Amino acid sequence: MAAEQAVLSAMAVPRSEADGVVGAHHAPLVDSHCHIVFRNFDADLDAVAQRWRDAGVQALVHACVEPAEIPAIRALADRFPELRYSVGVHPLDTEHWAADTQQVLREAAHADPRVVAIGELGLDLFRDTNLEEQLAVLQPQLDLACELELPVIIHCRDAAEPMLALLQERAERGVCPRGVMHCWGGTPEEMAGFLELGFFISFSGVVTFPKAEATQACARQVPADRYLVETDCPFLAPTGHRGKRNEPAFVAAVAGTVAELRGESLEQVALTSSRNAAALFSLPLHTV
Repeated sequence: MAAEQAVLSAMAVPRSEADGVVGAHHAPLVDSHCHIVFRNFDADLDAVAQRWRDAGVQALVHACVEPAEIPAIRALADRFPELRYSVGVHPLDTEHWAADTQQVLREAAHADPRVVAIGELGLDLFRDTNLEEQLAVLQPQLDLACELELPVIIHCRDAAEPMLALLQERAERGVCPRGVMHCWGGTPEEMAGFLELGFFISFSGVVTFPKAEATQACARQVPADRYLVETDCPFLAPTGHRGKRNEPAFVAAVAGTVAELRGESLEQVALTSSRNAAALFSLPLHTV
C-alpha cells in the first residue's frame, strides 16, 4: 500500500513539475503487460528502454508465459528498476506444466517481492481446443493467486463464456482472485460480466485498429477506475507502427486512442490508467 501511495503522490504533481521527471510534454504512463525477454529485443534493449523513458513510461509489468523464463525476467528487473513481473503458465504453453510447477511458481513469488501477479494464465480457444487441459493448468494457478493474495493476469481469447463461468463459480465459493483481463478483445456484454467480478480491463494496440469496433466500444464504456493500458509487445503494434516490432514506448499510442474514444486528454487517461495499475499491482515509480 505504501508503494501505491507513493505512485499516486508522484503522479499528482503539477505538469510543470512532472515534465522534469518524465520528459517534456509527456504524461506518466504504465505499460501493464509486456514481453521484452523475447530474443528480438536482445540487440537494442538499452535503446528500447531509453525510448520508453522518453515516452514517459515509468513502470512496466512483464508477463511470464512459462517457468523457464523466470530467471531471465528476474535479470531484466535487476537491469531496469521500473520493471515488475508475474510468474505463470500461458494457456498455449500447457506442455510446460508439470507436477511441481505450482510449487516452482510459489517459490519464485516468495523469492522476489518484484513478483506482483500470477500469470499470464487463462483460456485460448482461438488457437487450441484442449479446454480441459487448459482448465487443469488454470485452476491451480488461480488457487495459488488466492493463497499468495496476488492478482492474476488473464489471457482470454474466444473463451469468455467458460472463463466467466469458472470465475463466477469460484467467486461463489470465495476463491476468485482479483486481476485484469489483459489485451481485451471482447464485447461490452462480456466485459460487464468480468467487471461485475471486480476485474480490470486492459487495452492493447488492438483498440487502435479501425475494425476493432467492439473493443473500442468497451474503451468508451469501461468505468474510469477499472481500465489499464498495455502493449503486449513485441506483438500487436498499434496503428502507425503496424508491421513493426511493438515496444513499451508505443503504449502512448494506445493511451492516446483510449483518450480519443473517451473524449478525454492523454494526460487524464495516462494518470487514470497509471493509478489503476498502481492499485492492482502495487507498482513503484522511479525517476529515470
